[in-house]
Amino acid sequence: MEEIVVLIVGAGPSGLATSACLSVHSIPHIILEKEDIYASLWKKRAYDRLKLHLAKEFCSLPFKPHSPDSPTYIPKDMFVDYLDDYVKTFNIQPKYQRHVESASYDEADGKWRIEAKNVLTGGVEVYVAEFLVVASGENSGKYIPELPGLDSFSGETLHSSEYKSGAKYENKEVLVVGCGNSGMEIAYDLSNYGVQTAIVIRNPVHVVTKETVRVGMIFSKYLPIFIVDIMAVLMSKILYGDLSKYGIRRPTKGPFYLKATAGRAPVIDVGTVAKIKSKEIKVVPAISSIDGKKVLFEDGAEREFDVIVFATGYRSVANNWLKDFKHVLNETGMPKNDFPHHWKGEKNLYCCGLSRRGLFGVSMDASAIADDIKKVVTEKMNK
Repeated sequence: MEEIVVLIVGAGPSGLATSACLSVHSIPHIILEKEDIYASLWKKRAYDRLKLHLAKEFCSLPFKPHSPDSPTYIPKDMFVDYLDDYVKTFNIQPKYQRHVESASYDEADGKWRIEAKNVLTGGVEVYVAEFLVVASGENSGKYIPELPGLDSFSGETLHSSEYKSGAKYENKEVLVVGCGNSGMEIAYDLSNYGVQTAIVIRNPVHVVTKETVRVGMIFSKYLPIFIVDIMAVLMSKILYGDLSKYGIRRPTKGPFYLKATAGRAPVIDVGTVAKIKSKEIKVVPAISSIDGKKVLFEDGAEREFDVIVFATGYRSVANNWLKDFKHVLNETGMPKNDFPHHWKGEKNLYCCGLSRRGLFGVSMDASAIADDIKKVVTEKMNK
């Protein structure tokens, strides 16, 4: 059994940022990571053409801004290099291939007991920590919806986390399910390789440019959200016109309001809209059922596909191992407290990176958590 002041679960950007902030405060801690590498989502499960959707000033981790000569919208590989440098700078040394199986609060001694399976040895390691930080992220478990007949599909199915490039699917018929940023960008990438591409757009969604989001985030520091939303929607209408005739409906609430209140990000267009307008990418409604390679849609249409890519997002799986999750999370594995107080729970339990505000939110959470732990530790020492 190993005793430690702070234990962090997860070595993605949330865990790395929290570790760096704790190191600045000279607070002992360890990170347990189930994969064999840090930032596994970025290093193993990101498609090739991915770039950060927000400008670099909103995508740095604490104490290390991006270099002035880096592009405004940083490519995936460059961001991975940034994370590599971040780990070296703060000498972050996670314990890899530790699959946390349970974490519970011991009322008797007021500490957290964490049990983790060492995948390499097969043994179970026990840790006792005064503070526990859930940094396993919003994207810890891929989500694929249950669809009638999906098991009968005779083609290839994959989640967006497994998608790399459209080059693999040249001359095939591919259906992308999901119209968020990943789905729209994957559809664009497939079309660029001459793939016959269709995308399911079921729910209303805002479509904006990267610069609209950048300017909106800057203005939102000084103006009410509803004014920023009016500006963003007006710009979208000027640039794209009425997209409803192409199967893309706009929500009644504004993009920045939805992001702040529901965590629903607008789609940042990378060129997908132009391809939809030119019919290089076909918009289809929700799936009714699947029969072999045949997909039936809710409007009665049907079409055969070779591949289905599910860009249907992820789910937090922290509740699977965090037995006393109600001290900080709700039943869905997300913070029970509203922003901006979401990161702090009871019994010295914290969560980082679950605010649905991307890397900008990760940095805010990590700094707040480390500052709070420092305060508690200092007060305890002074008693």
